Amino acid sequence: MPARHARLTEASDELAAALAAIRAELGLTAEFPPGAEAEAAALAADPPLPEADQTGVAFVTIDPEGSTDLDQALHLERDGDGDGVVVRYAIADVPAFVAPGGAIDVEARRRGQTMYAPDGRVPLHPPVVSEGVASLLAGQVRGAYVWTMRLDARGDVVATTLERARVRSREQLTYAEAQQRIDAGDAMLGLLREVGELRIALEAERGGASLDMPEEQVVRDGDGYRIERRELLPVERWNAQLSLMTGMEAANLQLRAKRGILRTMPAPPAADVERFRKEVRAIGEEWADGEHYGAFLRRLDRSQPTTLAILQAARRLFRGAAYTVLDDASEASGLEQAAIGAPYAHVTAPLRRLVDRYALAHCESIANDREIPAWAAEGLEGLPGIMQASAQTASRLERESIDVVEIAVLRSRIGDAFDAVVVDSRKDGSTIQLLDPPTEAACDTDAEPGTRIRVRLTDADLAERLLRFAEVR
Repeated sequence: MPARHARLTEASDELAAALAAIRAELGLTAEFPPGAEAEAAALAADPPLPEADQTGVAFVTIDPEGSTDLDQALHLERDGDGDGVVVRYAIADVPAFVAPGGAIDVEARRRGQTMYAPDGRVPLHPPVVSEGVASLLAGQVRGAYVWTMRLDARGDVVATTLERARVRSREQLTYAEAQQRIDAGDAMLGLLREVGELRIALEAERGGASLDMPEEQVVRDGDGYRIERRELLPVERWNAQLSLMTGMEAANLQLRAKRGILRTMPAPPAADVERFRKEVRAIGEEWADGEHYGAFLRRLDRSQPTTLAILQAARRLFRGAAYTVLDDASEASGLEQAAIGAPYAHVTAPLRRLVDRYALAHCESIANDREIPAWAAEGLEGLPGIMQASAQTASRLERESIDVVEIAVLRSRIGDAFDAVVVDSRKDGSTIQLLDPPTEAACDTDAEPGTRIRVRLTDADLAERLLRFAEVR
């Protein structure tokens, strides 16, 4: 499930200090221990490369503008004269840059994942690795795990291979540039649209669901701030489907061998779905009885403010995600990622997520009938706990950072009234969600959850990180 990130273009000293204080409280720092920096510098001076060579494949990367930690590169072509497609998906060879038990490895296991805040990020690996020698930068020969997936006319994967190989990306495209190429008739990227649409249709068949939140940018507006939202381009959804497809193939490989680590999530309880349905009704959107929540979320108009409020509310359906280590007793049933509607593994972002490094090593060994490296097999011990702890930290960083940004945006509007829906009610107070901007906050009200009410902003204190509303009686 995508996190809700608000990107900040310029912060006042007060807001910058509030954001820095959150990182300090969480013990997050961008600096790495000297040992890790020294290890990274030595690797950068003589980067390891695999023997197999796929530099003849015209890979490209598609990422947000300004990205430097490039995990994935893609290439698509028609499978002979038929209706199928061959998808090649290259993933940065991070294991080559992490010595088991070394300083980078120890620090990466302490961090778990790259942490994102509105005013920057705290990386998982030293930048000389994650933004340099391991990143799939255009024009540079890099090591990669290359997935080759053959798809039939429906978009189903009929064959998969995986090897470590040298690659060389031809171009680093932004989403906007890639969309322009597709709209202009680019042959290779046109296949990305074809495959993406086929995979979206298959997702619907599986009962999958997606929370593709619009991108938020917080910009200075005089002495205050305002939020500008950008709806995702179609290419962003198509590109995401390649990552999901690769993760599903990775899960299938590991399930076949009963070795590795999956990303799992239970289906939402019926009570949670009914509660969400009540909130949707209060917001004012029609949701037909019998329609799966995934289908409902897919058809919503992302440009409408009420849709953003619904997507925020829907996040409560996507709970209970975990990492599950496979062993001989593992069975495929019960190991699905419910939002995807299939077994799934994280393997496409090793520069930014610790678990991907271990899952990739498992998959490459299984795919080629080789013994799984000892470091990868032994490293699974404690890995779910590491990832759970880092996810909790990332969630708190996201939540508290968004809170202070929203306080900065709203504090000039004390006394203004807003439409809201009550989402929680406890002895210590109620939580509401504004419809526009889609903000969660404390509120003085005795209304039941799922009730639409009118509220007034009473407090917005950045220093105290306080945002509070009262029901308009």
